[in-house]
Amino acid sequence: MDKPLLSIRQLSVDFVTESGDFRAVDGLTFDIPRGKTVALVGESGSGKSITAQAILQILPKQATITAGQIVFHDPNRDTGVDIAGLGSDSAAMRGMRGGRIAMIFQEPMTSLSPLHTIGDQISESYLTHIDSDKAAARQHTIDALARVGFPDPQRALTTYPFELSGGLRQRAMIAMALITRPALLIADEPTTALDVTTQAQILELIKELQVETGMSVLLITHDLGVVANVADEVVVVYRGRVMEAGTRDDLFRKAQHPYLQALMRAVPRFAMAEGERLTPIREVKSTGLAPGGAPRRIATAGPILQAKDLTKTFTLRSGWFSGQLRTIHAVNGVDLALPAGKTLGLVGESGCGKTTVSKIIMRAMNPDAGSVLFDDGSGPKDVHALQGDALTAYRRNVQFIFQDPFSSLNPRMTVYELLTEPLRIHNIGTPDERYARAKQLLDMVGLDQRVLRRYPHSFSGGQRQRIGIARALALEPSVLICDEPVSALDVSVQAQVLNLLKDLQSALGLSYLFVSHNLAVVDYIADTIAVMCRGYIVEEAPKTSLFRNPVHPYTQALLAAVPDPDIDRPLNFEKLRADRFADPSQWPAPFRLAPGEFGHMSEIEPGHKVRLGTAAAKEAA
Repeated sequence: MDKPLLSIRQLSVDFVTESGDFRAVDGLTFDIPRGKTVALVGESGSGKSITAQAILQILPKQATITAGQIVFHDPNRDTGVDIAGLGSDSAAMRGMRGGRIAMIFQEPMTSLSPLHTIGDQISESYLTHIDSDKAAARQHTIDALARVGFPDPQRALTTYPFELSGGLRQRAMIAMALITRPALLIADEPTTALDVTTQAQILELIKELQVETGMSVLLITHDLGVVANVADEVVVVYRGRVMEAGTRDDLFRKAQHPYLQALMRAVPRFAMAEGERLTPIREVKSTGLAPGGAPRRIATAGPILQAKDLTKTFTLRSGWFSGQLRTIHAVNGVDLALPAGKTLGLVGESGCGKTTVSKIIMRAMNPDAGSVLFDDGSGPKDVHALQGDALTAYRRNVQFIFQDPFSSLNPRMTVYELLTEPLRIHNIGTPDERYARAKQLLDMVGLDQRVLRRYPHSFSGGQRQRIGIARALALEPSVLICDEPVSALDVSVQAQVLNLLKDLQSALGLSYLFVSHNLAVVDYIADTIAVMCRGYIVEEAPKTSLFRNPVHPYTQALLAAVPDPDIDRPLNFEKLRADRFADPSQWPAPFRLAPGEFGHMSEIEPGHKVRLGTAAAKEAA
């Protein structure tokens, strides 16, 4: 029993493509002990996911295992099996895949079938690997859903994936993986797209289930904060090779390899000094940011952009055929002010109303009440009353950077067409001037001018995001609304993009509304932070005040949920276990809000405001 559960020895995986052959995994060697969590850490393209696919024999058609062994010592068998020697369609491999070795994929929406209910998809694993009794499968599915924290497991049986939030979809994936009680669970970036609070709950859930079932976990991630909280051992890979491996304590306290040290320097941390920059592994050098090239900005007397008492509700059907309607209060009396040349961070979980506020500011959606004011230097104007040339000018002045760089770029347009499309729409410049502007924009975001004729699919995620930023800058806007612009990126690429946004702001005098669920990222880039929950702004303060003295219980919970890449500052799972912090009616006095109540923002120190319930506000008065 002292043998490791899985031993990988000198594993190599080669790809054969039209543009040439390359080796994605190059002589990889490491072990996964029984009952332990091993974190496989590295940037995108380092071979992490290909290693997981090799273990399960689900490699793409162009890829083959060309050397090495993957020996699986199943506790239920006397002898080990070399997975690398099994055919991907062999009976032995099919019995192991999903049964003894299970996997949680990175994006639950694309890995769950949209045509089948959650109950059918989870019970299919049980029926395939354990028993063909449908009644037993149904009961085990209910038990698995309850174990992963579904609020109503019975109802979830007949629910489709699109009806669930991201966190519940990920829990459904975990239930599907665990219903067969596997010996090894492979978790491929299981929390990348999730809120910090949901991420912390999922990580705690995996740890609890590991203790309960004794399974081993291979955790694939690029988030060193997650590694510091859940891993027992760490393997750092770069270009398919192991750079450094050892226990979590050894690697975090005595990192030896320059690549691991560089990864650690790229992570935003709360304790960063004033003016300290993140250090990306590969710095992006922006050219074309000379002071003479910056557009002339007219000074504004007050904030450049203001939201006053914004309210937005949506009416939804309670069921397909029920005929009953329910009202969702997405935005509740939101007030925001963005000073010229500054960054306002808007933070909160998915579904709190951040993107709805962004859409109202962009005039992509009308509020039920309230107004948005924009000042281009000639005084504040109501954005939703603008028409004709004034509206066109507003659209030029306020631009948007989207969360997903791939789906926001037209795959049929070249980089040149993407960058010059805003100029064509607004009838700016001759073809020669637009071509010169496209080259200038690529210089600004640190991309080679020779990529103008390439299409979005041929770029990495970070490069695509820089193209998205270049497109947003094409019309020389004064305000950029950044909606989760780095949430899908590696820590090293995230550092590049955050530094680039800071450099562009100082060179071009831009104002940013930066929307995110990651407080550490917002802490790095923002001047003032507004925390949003269930449509309310619950706390607003300069970033130094907010992190030194978080007052609202929801802000405290958000801060407690950010995984820090420091093993001496672990996540407080106890504080995050209760869902009370996200329910205004469950907040302690004086913060509690009754249904339909807006409460009142009270200033507790200069610039630091917190939302109190109406009863508390009356007492204070």
